[in-house]
Amino acid sequence: MDEEYDVIVLGTGLTECILSGIMSVNGKKVLHMDRNPYYGGESSSITPLEELYKRFGLPDSPPDSMGRGRDWNVDLIPKFLMANDLMGMFEKRRFRKFLVFVANFDENDPKTFEGVDPKVTTMRDVYKKFDLGQDVIDFTGHALALYRTDDYLDVPCLETINRIKLYSESLARYGKSPYLYPLYGLGELPQGFARLSAIYGGTYMLNKPVEEIVMEDGHVVGVKSEGEVARCKQLICDPSYIQDRVRKAGQVIRVICILSHPIKNTNDANSCQIIIPQNQVNRKSDIYVCMISYAHNVAAQGKYIAIVSTTVETSEPEAEIEPALELLEPIDQKFVSLSDLYEPTDDGTESQIFASSAYDATTHFETTCNDIKDIYKRMTGSDFDFENMKRKQNDVFGEDEQ
Repeated sequence: MDEEYDVIVLGTGLTECILSGIMSVNGKKVLHMDRNPYYGGESSSITPLEELYKRFGLPDSPPDSMGRGRDWNVDLIPKFLMANDLMGMFEKRRFRKFLVFVANFDENDPKTFEGVDPKVTTMRDVYKKFDLGQDVIDFTGHALALYRTDDYLDVPCLETINRIKLYSESLARYGKSPYLYPLYGLGELPQGFARLSAIYGGTYMLNKPVEEIVMEDGHVVGVKSEGEVARCKQLICDPSYIQDRVRKAGQVIRVICILSHPIKNTNDANSCQIIIPQNQVNRKSDIYVCMISYAHNVAAQGKYIAIVSTTVETSEPEAEIEPALELLEPIDQKFVSLSDLYEPTDDGTESQIFASSAYDATTHFETTCNDIKDIYKRMTGSDFDFENMKRKQNDVFGEDEQ
């Protein structure tokens, strides 16, 4: 503790661990602390199953039908789920023509624009150009481009086209799904990035209380813990460590459901992601369903975990997700949680305190990745260069060891 660091990171959620790894690879001296005795924070995976029952205050232990408790690794916040096969959708002729346009589109080559000005033409007009129906528009905007509202329809189409290209290229790269999901649950991801930081000299301290964030002239200069002060030039943390510098931006309801069957009409898939577009259920926010199973080493044999989430809009959150819960019946056990969404009140450039945003209702990491890139740019003044980071790692390990 009694040292000076370039960066101190508080909390071992995925956002914090990824930034810790990036800063360490970039040659920064990093100290990473967490008040909890485990990695992951809100993005941890709970095991054994008895611990999940205890966490949600259920009076009984899991029934014998749930299998061995240690066979379960239940994500508190689901992300990175593998999507179902979408080729049936792609067979529609007009949609196929649209996807060919997107695949060939190059913002640096006007010959590929086909009469579309990417900096002026709205996405609504692009859909009209290809005569796409409302269901296809909902699917494209919310499942491929991963927008959470329809605000994107009336702004220039460049960003949306690039989002769809990213999805399509990821699908082509990985086969049936553009998504990746780690065996044994998402709790493995923060630990992986923590190990990356440690390899490059980062120091980790779990079960370490934070007594005070030390400020001088409006700038962070250190963190006090157990009577000692570790000094730093910059601080990264999750919102829980600086509650006086964040504001509540809403709530998310999440319901973890244990099933003994795959979700109906998914071809008995062992994993899938379902996005119910907001305008199809008369809402302002999409409803998300993700499912994983024993095939991912997160549940007992023959069992499935489905997690429903959405942004709360009324005083009856559970009623808001009823359309999704109906897709999952019968449900063996439900675990319901309400989480406040916090966001920083300033960008950190003056105080040099950079707080991450709370995890939203989405079942993919699009918004989390955007948060990471945004924090990195505010800290360093430059965009994150993934290829440059890969080169730095290759210099240390060699390409074959990555």
